[in-house]
Amino acid sequence: MARKYNLIDWELGVKITGAGFPVYIGKGARLQRALIDFFLDEATKAGYTEIMPPTVVNQDSGYGTGQLPDKEGQMYHCQLDDLYLIPTAEVPVTNIYRDVILDEKQLPIKNCAYTQCFRREAGSYGKDVRGLNRLHEFSKVELVRIDTPQHSKESHKEMLAHVEGLLQKLELPYRILHLCGGDMSFTAATCYDFEVYSEAQKRWLEVSSVSNFDTYQANRLKCRYRKAEDKKTELCHTLNGSALALPRIVAALLENNQTPEGIRIPKVLVPYCGFDIID
Repeated sequence: MARKYNLIDWELGVKITGAGFPVYIGKGARLQRALIDFFLDEATKAGYTEIMPPTVVNQDSGYGTGQLPDKEGQMYHCQLDDLYLIPTAEVPVTNIYRDVILDEKQLPIKNCAYTQCFRREAGSYGKDVRGLNRLHEFSKVELVRIDTPQHSKESHKEMLAHVEGLLQKLELPYRILHLCGGDMSFTAATCYDFEVYSEAQKRWLEVSSVSNFDTYQANRLKCRYRKAEDKKTELCHTLNGSALALPRIVAALLENNQTPEGIRIPKVLVPYCGFDIID
């Protein structure tokens, strides 16, 4: 599909870098940019403050959010400077609040960020890494919240509603899964996955995970707040979620919007794309 309409060039990505680094062309590149702008605008409307963070972090930042120590070798490591390419904007954005004591009246803090994300995907192979399923570099918009323990469950519900709203506006078939402990990251206290249906692959693909980390990250980050009532300090709760990751969303849009004339662009994206069909 991407080749037919000259949207993505896989071979060119292999030539320039290697497998898992596609080159987006023409309307394929414009669709990427449209999705990023749409996701950021929707987050801004929902009260999130946009951040443009670095895409490389130091060891302290990787430790703070739980990516380090990297026992499975999933992060790209720039050994000369001992820096790491980020797997998600969660890492630099959450680390803004490392070694910080906030006032209770500042909470909840709501940040969003668009970044490129880099993942080695060590151990992945076969059909699960073909096409847009699992890339080494991809674009993603991330939501991050810092909140009180008393309000973090409500924050989590609001984030879930936000991500669900995005999928509804994109007119994509989706489902929501509440993950069991064995399927979650060890850093998360509770996590919901959003999946869209791949018509070509006849299976569901994860496009977002929305997690409440309770005090796990805050404890590593030393991210605390001072209670208004007695001025005592307490660990914050941290939350984050993809809103959204682009590759599988692009795949779902291409697969689920085919018409005899070409690929239809969802109405909400037309003002961002500048076209309503890919032909």
